[in-house]
Parts: sequence; structure tokens; C-alpha cells
Amino acid sequence: MALLKYEEIAASLNSRIEKGEFPPGELLPSGRDLAEQWQVSRATVIKAMDVLRNDGVVEAKQGAGFMVVETPVGRPAGNRRPGAPRTTGGMPFTRVGAPERVLPPPHVAAALDLGEAMEALRRVRLMKQSDGTPHSYIEAWFPAEIADAAPRLEQHAPITEGTTRYVQRRTGRHPVEGTDVTTVRMATEIESHHLLLTEPTPVAVVLHTARDQEGRPLVCEEGVTPGPLWEQVETYPM
Repeated sequence: MALLKYEEIAASLNSRIEKGEFPPGELLPSGRDLAEQWQVSRATVIKAMDVLRNDGVVEAKQGAGFMVVETPVGRPAGNRRPGAPRTTGGMPFTRVGAPERVLPPPHVAAALDLGEAMEALRRVRLMKQSDGTPHSYIEAWFPAEIADAAPRLEQHAPITEGTTRYVQRRTGRHPVEGTDVTTVRMATEIESHHLLLTEPTPVAVVLHTARDQEGRPLVCEEGVTPGPLWEQVETYPM
């Protein structure tokens, strides 16, 4: 599917950012320069910048333009409402270890419709609060066919446009249905280590599974948040 012009501009800028042409903290070319370069209106450039800003790739600097963010932003597991920018509820995060293909636990394999002894790609991130302390520990699992088609998932570096947009660009598959299952249990030893829990602590566990337009699983994320930090608020008409 052909990209609209503003999407093409955003994708080009994102690629240049990931290649290091515009490192964190550096300003992007001005709207006027981009409009001249792409032979488009300033309004089209603004829409492209909105895409990058909603993906947490750039931020606006008053009187200066748009700057590449210095800390990647991601979302906790679950609650992926349609149309919500990636920065909604976003937090800074760090990657834990290197992505690897391993056998997922049974409940993840079931969510991904994987048969026995089928590996999946695991990516782990640690979400952080504004003061830098851990907030949640998240394991994201991708079926092998997704990892094969989207090789950057196996790289340690953050994907600035977000894994959802990257996977869609590489595969043409996009999420149309999400299922969130929330449970409570005690933190495991490895979760306690990364979340800096010194005593046995109950945690809220959100298992998020996204399926594409044909009902095939795209990703399963398991987010673990200590009880004192976990809160879910919903407002609805009555």
C-alpha cells in the first residue's frame, strides 16, 4: 500500500534518525527546508512531524523546531486503544539484555497459537518512572514469521517508530484486535531483581495479545508491575 506524502516524509526522517544522521538532542531540518526539499506544503510537513511526535521520536522545542528525543519512550503492556498515540501513557525505558529466540512459557505459546517446541523472539524492556526508578518489567514475544520479516526486532537498539509501525511497514499486517488479561501473583526472582524489590511483593500482570486483520497473532506482551505502582482507571457513561 502506497504511503501518503506526509507518511513518506515521516518514514524518511525516521530512517535518517535511526542511521544516526540526526542523533538524540539534535534539531531536524526546519519546516521550510523540508517543504522545499519535498516540494510539499508546510501543512504536509507539520503532519509528518505529528507522526514522529506521536511515536515519541521527536519533541517540539519552542522557537527552535523539532528535536530528536534523548530517551526512547514506550508504553506499558495493554490498553492499546485504537488511534492512541504511542506517547499516551508512555514512559522512558531501557532494553534488558539482547533479543533472543527461545521457547516461550506455555501461556505465551498458547496466546501466540504456537505448537510444541516452537520458538518465538523475546524482547525485554524495563519501563521507568520520571525519577529513573523501575515501574514495570515487560517481555514482548513475536512469532518467528514476524521476526523473520522484520529483522530489526532482533537488534538491541530501540526502534524509534515503535515495533507496531515497523512490523506493519515490513509485513503489511497490523493489529485490529487486542486482548488484555490481568492477574495478580507474586513477583518472580528475575522480576524482583529488575524491579528492585527487596521483599516478596505482589505484582499485577497484564498479558496483552494483538491479532492482525486475519486473526493471526502479531505479538504477546507480558507486563509486570508492583502492586503499589499499578492502577487502572476507566471512565464510562452510565
